[in-house]
Amino acid sequence: MTTILMVVLTLVFVVQCVNDVYLQSFFERWLALTPECFTRGYVWQLFTFQFLHGGLGHIAGNLLCLWFFGRFVENVLGKKRFLVAYFGCGVVGGILQGLLMTFFPGHFGMFTYGASAGVAGIFAIFTLLLPTSEVRLYFVLPVPAMLLLWVFGGISLFFTLVPSPRGGGIAHAAHLGGILAGIAWVKLGWHRDFIRLPWEGWFNGRRLRERRERKRDLIRATSIKIPGFKRQEDSENVPSEEFISRQVDPILDKISQHGIQSLTEKEKKILEAARNKMAKR
Repeated sequence: MTTILMVVLTLVFVVQCVNDVYLQSFFERWLALTPECFTRGYVWQLFTFQFLHGGLGHIAGNLLCLWFFGRFVENVLGKKRFLVAYFGCGVVGGILQGLLMTFFPGHFGMFTYGASAGVAGIFAIFTLLLPTSEVRLYFVLPVPAMLLLWVFGGISLFFTLVPSPRGGGIAHAAHLGGILAGIAWVKLGWHRDFIRLPWEGWFNGRRLRERRERKRDLIRATSIKIPGFKRQEDSENVPSEEFISRQVDPILDKISQHGIQSLTEKEKKILEAARNKMAKR
């Protein structure tokens, strides 16, 4: 996904250049981040502004950072979480920058574009995942990544609080928002695939019911009756959902990984007890 992102950003930049000379349309006015994102509800700008760039040096810097840091972060997070982290950090940076543009247009300008907020977030994630790493600044000077993050974050914070034109016309607030979002991503443990993202449970009511039905079918399919087996009193009194969660789920995982032949006699008895509990529901 890192490579695909780099290709997409490059293609969009090419379209921008062609538009400057031949088409001269105003599509950037609708896609760049502007105060109208909040005053008129142009919320798509929080996503689309991340694909636009203002010049060759602007896009080259973002592409290099994506190449150096994005590949490692993608390998750790996986493709889907990497994309969520990248665009999520960009959106957080866009919200901070956009709100300041809305309330203080004289200091923060009237439009913003660039992938820098998302890239800043990815760099923050990279640094927290690999805090002892070094970055070759300008391809020559070795600098600890953690030190570079502190310097980068400090500069972004300073020019967010002191929006002087000497800041170089850079969207420092967007960088700051991206960095903070990247730090939060790791601090919340979202870089670990076994920790569910908060919104993943919003629409899981139906999935939960389907998962329960699959458990029942799998229990029925894999249960093996043991002659003379008598259910234990403690399993009889435990609620079905708690019994399945504590006792049955690990056995189903074992079947998925090693097959039903790997079960012990005790595990087979637990499955039989679960099947009987299911039959009563």
